[in-house]
Amino acid sequence: MKPVPFRIEPTFSPRIWGTRSLAPLFPEKTNLAEPIGEAWLTDVQCRIANGQFAGKTLGEAWSEIPLEWRSARCATIRDFPLLVKFIFPTDKLSIQVHPDDAYASVHEVAAGGRGKTEMWYAVSAEPGAQLFLGFKPGVNKQQFLNALASSSVEDLLEAHPVHAGDTFFVPPGTPHTIGPGMILCEVQEYSDLTYRVYDYGRVDALGKPRELHIEQALRVMKFAASPVRPFRWKVPMDEFGAAYVYYLAACRYFAAEKWEVDGLGAEQSTNSLRFELLTILRGSGEIRWDGGASLLVAGETWFLPACLGKFQILSPGEESEIVRTYVPDIADFDRMMAVKGYSREDRQKFIFS
Repeated sequence: MKPVPFRIEPTFSPRIWGTRSLAPLFPEKTNLAEPIGEAWLTDVQCRIANGQFAGKTLGEAWSEIPLEWRSARCATIRDFPLLVKFIFPTDKLSIQVHPDDAYASVHEVAAGGRGKTEMWYAVSAEPGAQLFLGFKPGVNKQQFLNALASSSVEDLLEAHPVHAGDTFFVPPGTPHTIGPGMILCEVQEYSDLTYRVYDYGRVDALGKPRELHIEQALRVMKFAASPVRPFRWKVPMDEFGAAYVYYLAACRYFAAEKWEVDGLGAEQSTNSLRFELLTILRGSGEIRWDGGASLLVAGETWFLPACLGKFQILSPGEESEIVRTYVPDIADFDRMMAVKGYSREDRQKFIFS
């Protein structure tokens, strides 16, 4: 079967803290009847828009995609492994925490048995935008319980101002909440396990408080974890053609890069060891491969088969921003960055074991 990139249609998730306009990423979605908080770009319920699997959901197609498209690295993965989202908050999310694989595999089998490791890339941010990520140094379990009783949990968390281009890596066990005034691109292990610990006194459409998961959260929170810090390269780490590459974050579950492609376009090649996802953050253009081509528009996500080989990204007249995501061999990724000349100190800023 000849390898052909395919576009994945997003699904949209209503959230109490969401927005009624998803512009500029989805300009057709304005004046919405209910607030949308997330666009799931690789939900297993997303439909495939073109190619041999057009009309099928991503979940249905995954088991049928040829091995050489998926790569040997993903051959034994039963379910699609990567979840990419856009997040559109106009209010704070609940303060929450996610379990790791070890806990989920024992206690959350019915929910898939996978924990949730994630990262956020700030696509845009208004002045004053901030999020809370990780405990302040010295916070312990009893202080947390006291803060729950006095509705002051947020006071125990580290506040981080958010600027466009910032990257935040979120290990499991790390409490967090996202504030309004930003759009985030989230890349994560495919899981939707979230333990809500505080929800600012909000109620749902029926006037009922949303469920909290204090007991589960206490089992997975890591009070003594190292502080989590935002990360942003001031200069590109790599170049190919007329594109500049910034490595955002890498762990055993995912690696994410941001490409800036200018009007001259750029040529790249897939790696036979992994399929890739391209998510268009800004701009428009065209993708060309052996035997085909298609337009690219902001908000879209494309699946590139591992065996595709060379392809071109053309972005006439304007610069485009693209996030490329894939499942890495994290040891090989670290060695590759070392060969490129990046010090251990620099690698530790964006590579997480």
